[in-house]
Amino acid sequence: MHILLIHQAFVALDQAGGTRHHELARYLVGHSHRVTVIASPISYLTGDASDSKPARDEEENGRLVILRTYTYPALHRSFIHRVFSFFSFMASSFWAGLRVRGVDLVWGTSPPIFQGVTAWLLARLKRVPFLFEVRDLWPAFAIQVGVLRQPLLIRLSEWLERFLYRHADLVVVNSPGFIEHVRQRGARRLELVPNGTDPRMFDPYATGAIFRQVHCLEGKFVVLYAGAHGMSNDLGVVLQAAAQLADRPEIAIVLLGDGKEKPALLAQAAEMKLDNVHFIPPAPKLEMSAALAAADACLAILKPIPLYATVYPNKVFDYMAAGRPVLLAIDGVIRQVIEEAQAGLFVPPGDPTALAGAIRRLADDPEAGRLMGLRGRQCVEERFDREKLAEKLALLIEEFV
Repeated sequence: MHILLIHQAFVALDQAGGTRHHELARYLVGHSHRVTVIASPISYLTGDASDSKPARDEEENGRLVILRTYTYPALHRSFIHRVFSFFSFMASSFWAGLRVRGVDLVWGTSPPIFQGVTAWLLARLKRVPFLFEVRDLWPAFAIQVGVLRQPLLIRLSEWLERFLYRHADLVVVNSPGFIEHVRQRGARRLELVPNGTDPRMFDPYATGAIFRQVHCLEGKFVVLYAGAHGMSNDLGVVLQAAAQLADRPEIAIVLLGDGKEKPALLAQAAEMKLDNVHFIPPAPKLEMSAALAAADACLAILKPIPLYATVYPNKVFDYMAAGRPVLLAIDGVIRQVIEEAQAGLFVPPGDPTALAGAIRRLADDPEAGRLMGLRGRQCVEERFDREKLAEKLALLIEEFV
């Protein structure tokens, strides 16, 4: 079977960012399928061009092909520039997709939702099924965060969302929290393939000594956040918590990653004179094992917005696979996972004092944190192993096509 994936934010294992689709594609290829991915050369995390990436890249003896098409480069400059980026990829990926032959299924993924239109149109022109994957409840998240405010744009975006749900032959969501939202907006057939991780990529017993040495973290109790530095990630709360931990010089807060808000966060940390906060550039997925091994606890945080209670963040499962206790400042379905597994501590979103208190608690009792981490590792091995989830996706696709 030949699967065509349209995905502007596609990230390979040697790049920084979420690699869910690269891992799923490699699994599908390993089980006798072909996958062609049409992606952007612009990093969705940093907004930079991936100069080292060729326009066409082949893996697995040519059975996995990654085509990178033109995308307007100013992704993080402003909302309008971001829209230009989305529409430029929507057009260029359509023309690239027309040239891909022998396709049996077109797979679209959102966000950005506009590439879903490209996937739907290509599927109809090629007379093959259209699978639409929902990774984010857009535009609902954008409306609650305040990014999308213009009433006409909101109405058009909600119409487009319903159109894609209704016209998809199969809708796949990556969190159980999305199911009711998507079903109410017209999805005809709906399946859950949750986010997860590959536990084989992480060693829960590693110490990360080299990473600690390189970044001057020896002897510290390291709390690591790894991921996007964007509006939704609420990292200003982390800086406020760090200020409350000034009396504990052995505690280091490490923010690893990049994003639109990083320059403002750097300026804020300098203004607050936070010596206990370390900003580290993003790392490819292949290097994340060493980074997480250097942590004593790992942080996942989002703004206190009701709809964020529906998400299954990828980073949480990576933290658990690395055997590290999770400091979770996100309520909802992912809180249920952490509390059922006893794999970390929940902190009310938007509360820097509670976050600082939870960090103190783990720093004062590292053995309790170690046991939380091992329970989290066991949980992902049993319930969120990406290889098992990829197998479920493969069976769905094979049955569907």
